[in-house]
Amino acid sequence: MATEVGAWTAVPQRDGAFLVGAPEEEEEFVDDDMLAEGEVNGNWTPQEKALHEARLKAKAKRRLRRTSSRDSTRESFSETGGEPGTDPNSPKGKISISDRKSRMGKGRGLPKKGGAGGKGVWGAAGMVYDYEEPDARDPNYDESSQGDTVYATVVPELDEEQLEKTVNPIVQEYFQHGDTKEVQALLKELNLGSKKFQFSSLAVSLALEGKASHRELTSRLLSDLAGKALSKDDISRAFDKMLKDLPELILDTPEAPQMLGQFIARAMADHALPMNFLDRYKGCVDCDHARAALDRAAVLLSMKREIMRLDNVWGVGGGQRPVRHLIREVNLLLKEYLLSGEVSEAERCLCDLEVPHFHHELVYEAVVMVLESSGETAVKMMVKLLKVFWETGLITIDQMNRGFQRVYDELPDINLDVPHAHTIMETFVDLCFQETVITKALRDACPSRGRKRFVSEGDGGLIKQ
Repeated sequence: MATEVGAWTAVPQRDGAFLVGAPEEEEEFVDDDMLAEGEVNGNWTPQEKALHEARLKAKAKRRLRRTSSRDSTRESFSETGGEPGTDPNSPKGKISISDRKSRMGKGRGLPKKGGAGGKGVWGAAGMVYDYEEPDARDPNYDESSQGDTVYATVVPELDEEQLEKTVNPIVQEYFQHGDTKEVQALLKELNLGSKKFQFSSLAVSLALEGKASHRELTSRLLSDLAGKALSKDDISRAFDKMLKDLPELILDTPEAPQMLGQFIARAMADHALPMNFLDRYKGCVDCDHARAALDRAAVLLSMKREIMRLDNVWGVGGGQRPVRHLIREVNLLLKEYLLSGEVSEAERCLCDLEVPHFHHELVYEAVVMVLESSGETAVKMMVKLLKVFWETGLITIDQMNRGFQRVYDELPDINLDVPHAHTIMETFVDLCFQETVITKALRDACPSRGRKRFVSEGDGGLIKQ
């Protein structure tokens, strides 16, 4: 028992933790020798053995930490010419506060950023900076010191949806004023980019759904814009696109193939399209609608080869027609109505004339036909027709008053051919007033035929009017 106590007290005295100043190799030898001797004698309990192993691991970590710090110090000595980075007067070699080396015991002990970092430092010693362009986002950027400033307006390119919303009002307004120069000025303000050709296709699509006068205006617009705001290639791409979209266009406009063929023929006659446009499609068309449009264009060009421009391909538009021609059309309209009695057909024919400023002629001719007719059928039918035109707003109050006033002024001459013109006129005016076709003032303005009577003999046989 005494022997075991002596052995137990002797072992800790030889532990490396109590050997101050002993070299590390000797500590390792003592620890290994003690572990081997303890294991041979069998004096280690499991708890003591685990505690001893934990001490050895902690000692190994401390030894590894001291070794790495010693190696980094040697490298810094070799690079700086052997000058130590620590204060020799400081205890245990404490690192100086002014030293810029790493204090974590890691790395090679070199200064951070090569000595070019830190507060108030503009880079490493001897570094020469090249000229750098000023950055507008720099807080110290001074715009006035950069010379003259040029401001440019940047217009973003329109996408598909914005293009349609912008172009449609321009074309619809053009159908009202017919000024191609204004359209050209508006196009210069837009950034159509690669979608410039779609302006022509949109304009033609709107014209297909409109009137003949709208198609005539669209053909003039393409002719005036060719070579200025639009190139021939842009117009060619527009018609190529429309030929491909004919199956969809024909759903809204059944006559789209024939109309598109007339557009192509007119554009080629106006030199807005290249003359070889039709030749590019020979033998390359699979769609029946596109083939019909190209055939229509080829026929028109072969018929009008001697004429440089197909001016009348859409007919003569509204106000450009001669007055005699318009009067003849109005008379045919009224005569057809008296035979058929179809008010809707008469309304459609009047709208196709596209002469709202000339509707007073229809009122004048209708009243004259009533005066020259025999029977009450024509009177009732004309009252019905004028009432429909008045209620739908097709004939305005100014046009209605002007037409009746013209009949009032010419009634003495009409009376020479129609002796009962005054009586018929009074009856017709009363019926129109009852149907609210004319105003009370216009009814009261109707002239009545004066009655001649003889006065007394004392007046000398004079006739009073």
